[in-house]
Amino acid sequence: EMGRRIGLGSHILSAEGLPVLDVTKPLPKDLGEKYGPGILGADGFAQVYPEHKYLIVEALRQYGFICGMTGDGVNDSPALKRADIGIAVSGATDAARAAADIVLTEPGLSVIIEAILIARKVFNRIKSFMTYRIAATLQLLTFFFIAVFALDPSKYQPYEDVMFPNGTIAGRRYVDGLQWPDFFSIPVLMLMLITLLNDGTLLTIGYDNVLPSVRPQKWNLRALFLISTVLAAIACVSSLILLFGALDSYNTDGWFQRWGLPPIEYPKIVTMMYMKVSISDFLTLFSSRTVENYFWSSRPALVLIIGATIALTISSILASVWPDGDTSDVPTRGLAVTDSYSLWPLW
Repeated sequence: EMGRRIGLGSHILSAEGLPVLDVTKPLPKDLGEKYGPGILGADGFAQVYPEHKYLIVEALRQYGFICGMTGDGVNDSPALKRADIGIAVSGATDAARAAADIVLTEPGLSVIIEAILIARKVFNRIKSFMTYRIAATLQLLTFFFIAVFALDPSKYQPYEDVMFPNGTIAGRRYVDGLQWPDFFSIPVLMLMLITLLNDGTLLTIGYDNVLPSVRPQKWNLRALFLISTVLAAIACVSSLILLFGALDSYNTDGWFQRWGLPPIEYPKIVTMMYMKVSISDFLTLFSSRTVENYFWSSRPALVLIIGATIALTISSILASVWPDGDTSDVPTRGLAVTDSYSLWPLW
């Protein structure tokens, strides 16, 4: 009757049919198979001994469940110790407290629900952290690996042959007056800025709004790595497309000139790719924070929005006004530092 009144259910069984286990001997491996379905179908058990409590916990664990146990007395200690999460309630004996994983300091069990919700939120934040970190790292490594070996800037640079009076070729005159390198790279300082701003933005995930899962979760590293790889691939492919279009901007049949954009000098291409990689990393955060759900399924916390906005603003300003010259032996120039076209940062 009490079980029905508190919403527990009225299917309360006694200890009949449950064997008494000797906890000092090795446990049978078929407890879950033999007793799991029957225990799972019951709403509760009454008039049980400590050995029965231990059996119920072990059978549920063998049956594939994460089992929690609450108790306050010495007779609950074996089951508290065996459970995945043993909880000693307020006023429990020293033996129960020692065997438990969590000790409640105030009367009532409602705090357990709050603790479960907090733990599930923490778990989701850790997943978001790992997803973003893996995606950002894969994007950087993959982009620079492919860009270095597949896109040779010197092959895209336009030039004019300088002729001797007798008609022989004396050399080449490069259109922008600068010979482009044989492989693409960005200065170490820019890489450090990307990493620094990424880490600063990443810290805000610890204060993000998350939705607790309905059921207990386990680590699925394959799914986590797959999601991270997809996010990284999207950012990496878009960066490679932009780099190819920028290098090919002097081609009259290229994408840039088809869209009405002027050719872009190589120092600005370097700065443009710094800005693109930075923005891709920061925006990936909003997709990785919800992991398997859509990014709009959960409203981001104000601190995360502020952190991402600051990082985006700093990267955009630096890319726009970066001084003209060589940075770590790589030619660089701000996207807005020009006498002609100054709208590159918007593109």
